Amino acid sequence: MDFSISEEYMMLKESMREFVKREMMPLEKGLLERELSLWSEPGPLIPEEDHQRLLQKTRELGFWGLEVEEKFGGQGLGMLAKTLVVEEMCKCLVGFSPHAFTLPPDAPNLYYLNDCCSESQREKYFTPYCNSEIDSAMACTEPGAGSDVSGLKTKAVRKNGKWVINGTKTFTSKCDYPKVFFILIAVTDPEASSKNRFTAFLIDREHPGVRVGRETPVIGAMPTWDLILEDVEVSDDAVLGEAGKAFIPLQNRFGVRRIELASRCTGMAERLIQMMIDQANNRVTFGKPLAERGVVQNWIADSTMELEAVRWPLYYAAWKSDQGYKDLRIEGASIKVAATEMLTRVADRAIQVHGGLGVSKELGIEHVARMVRIWRILEGPSEIHRWLISRQILRGKKVYDPFIVEKDSSEYE
Repeated sequence: MDFSISEEYMMLKESMREFVKREMMPLEKGLLERELSLWSEPGPLIPEEDHQRLLQKTRELGFWGLEVEEKFGGQGLGMLAKTLVVEEMCKCLVGFSPHAFTLPPDAPNLYYLNDCCSESQREKYFTPYCNSEIDSAMACTEPGAGSDVSGLKTKAVRKNGKWVINGTKTFTSKCDYPKVFFILIAVTDPEASSKNRFTAFLIDREHPGVRVGRETPVIGAMPTWDLILEDVEVSDDAVLGEAGKAFIPLQNRFGVRRIELASRCTGMAERLIQMMIDQANNRVTFGKPLAERGVVQNWIADSTMELEAVRWPLYYAAWKSDQGYKDLRIEGASIKVAATEMLTRVADRAIQVHGGLGVSKELGIEHVARMVRIWRILEGPSEIHRWLISRQILRGKKVYDPFIVEKDSSEYE
């Protein structure tokens, strides 16, 4: 087994490290100050001019579109390269997006669109999305249905050769973006199994019948809205993939996001551990540096062990994605749970090491603690992932072996 990382990937990682120090870290203080007024003055965490400047730099330095195929103007490097770069990026609290930690274009929807778009959809949506001319958002969650998609009520009914969609989505992001389209999940056959019940549609924000409802303030800087659909009429050209077959591509899309979330967590955890090390060596209490206190040594040791216990399964999952494996349910669920819960513990220890300063806005540790609290729910809460992992293993009636697995699976349920 070869655990080495190519020189090309390491150069990318080092390039991002320098970029973070030079271009992103100077914006962090302003970001933390801006966050204090978010609820009374909604808007992005970083100014639009800084956002555009960072986007331009991503193109110049080769960070843009790392996993986008070269024929669409990207780098064609894949998920492992993206994982290494996102790790470095997330040592800073500033992201390339004005709302979140992500590299353009946003990976999960990119993979979903690439797998399922028709030729006309590639021209209208996928290629402009790859070039950041337009953006996308997932519209799946509903007031009565989150992790349990069987509870979805939004319906698309065939009438006179068209699809007519009615329903309400909630916690939908990017509704304030000027050019955004939604990947909307609707029930098209209520009597069918989960694998055959849902259809994905590509819907423009300005499409007749689409209305943005109330905004729901949440922790952090990613605002969400209700999305109301009232007799939204679309043709078959709006169907993403096959009618009634959205479930499997949707699960694959969630797997990509879970890998990306884990890479955010490992990057942030590494920064917090370094902050703990610096504080332990510099802070003196009762005549001794904190570095000589056994409990502080244990916090740093435990944090380091837990970080490494997540990092290598993360790299392996990213590698499997690059090898063409589509069914990454167990890998994605496992590292998403492990990474978010690891960062939760590391952030708590970092706060404790820094004392009162740890809960202040000055250092940003409390910002990380709040963000990771979102990530333990985003893309499925830990409890659901544990249930899904055990269900897959129990159905297989054997211990899971990551090296003996089919590249694709028809066993989704």
